[in-house]
Amino acid sequence: MTSPPAAPPAYTPHVAPQADHADKARTFMQRVADLRAWLFLAFLILGFEVWSRISFGGTFLFNPFNIQSIAVFAVAPLLLATGQTFVIISGGIDLSLGFIMGLAAVVAAHVINWLTPGMGFLPAVLLGAVVAVAVAAIPGFINGLLVAFLKVPPFIGTLGMFGVARGVAFLLAGGTTVPVKNEVFAALGNGKFHGVPYIIIVTAVFVLLMHYLLGQTRFGQHNYAIGANAQAARRAGINLKWHLLRLYILSGMCAGLAGVLYAARFSAGAAQAGEPLLLDAVAAVVIGGASLFGGSGTILGTVAGAFVIAVIQYGLVFINVEPFWQFISVGVVIIISVLIDQAQRRFSGGRQSE
Repeated sequence: MTSPPAAPPAYTPHVAPQADHADKARTFMQRVADLRAWLFLAFLILGFEVWSRISFGGTFLFNPFNIQSIAVFAVAPLLLATGQTFVIISGGIDLSLGFIMGLAAVVAAHVINWLTPGMGFLPAVLLGAVVAVAVAAIPGFINGLLVAFLKVPPFIGTLGMFGVARGVAFLLAGGTTVPVKNEVFAALGNGKFHGVPYIIIVTAVFVLLMHYLLGQTRFGQHNYAIGANAQAARRAGINLKWHLLRLYILSGMCAGLAGVLYAARFSAGAAQAGEPLLLDAVAAVVIGGASLFGGSGTILGTVAGAFVIAVIQYGLVFINVEPFWQFISVGVVIIISVLIDQAQRRFSGGRQSE
């Protein structure tokens, strides 16, 4: 009896060494691109540290005053950028945040002044902050209606709200700043807990909550899905209109909190409080790795982007460089970040086509 023929050896796929090396190189470059904000930040800090030791014989990084000042510089742009991160990941943009912040600062100042005589310092601050954030949600709600239900492009819709919020804020402020006379509010803006300013603590807690919301909840996952492919997200059962409406309300509330902390820091509400910060907020999101085409980005990346801008602004003042160089430096970093994003998209497209 003849034995059955031996089974042929199992086929083992073989990856060409050159292709394997190319794939590893692409993966490495992708990781570098994902971490570009933190690499920018490390490079800036190292540069200012070397400059400080050579020019002044002192330290830049290990000076607690410098670290605290940079963190305070980053508070308002970071809060605006947190809301902007959600919007940009969804494939939109919110140009109204700067004057929504100013509107909230003015409202907080007025409400706290009105309530302090009858309610006392702390209740007036708490209620004033809640009212200011709620008022800031109204422009966000209107932005959401325009974008989600009336199909107005986000750039145009939020640009129109930029003008409306600006006009209302200046009308409420009477064309000037609104001083706040409340000891608790002043302590919130300038006091410290074990050496850490209260506004930094509040911002850190809020940013961590937003990090959880974006990365660990259904709302955040739907946001990525809409930004990556809105049509596919709709077919998957995601209610785009309802999501976008909530998204722009959240963005407005982030600006509202920024306005409250601004008014607390300066003990005054100003309609123009957030006007110069809109570009910084968008820059922080882009530098942090979010794509203007939507579908990618993280809150931690935005944090790094906000600190890149704060380090540039504070560091140039620290080394006695004319402040106008801040605009040039931030603009160059934005351009580099966008170029890296474009290259990253080409790499990803190339890998998918293979």
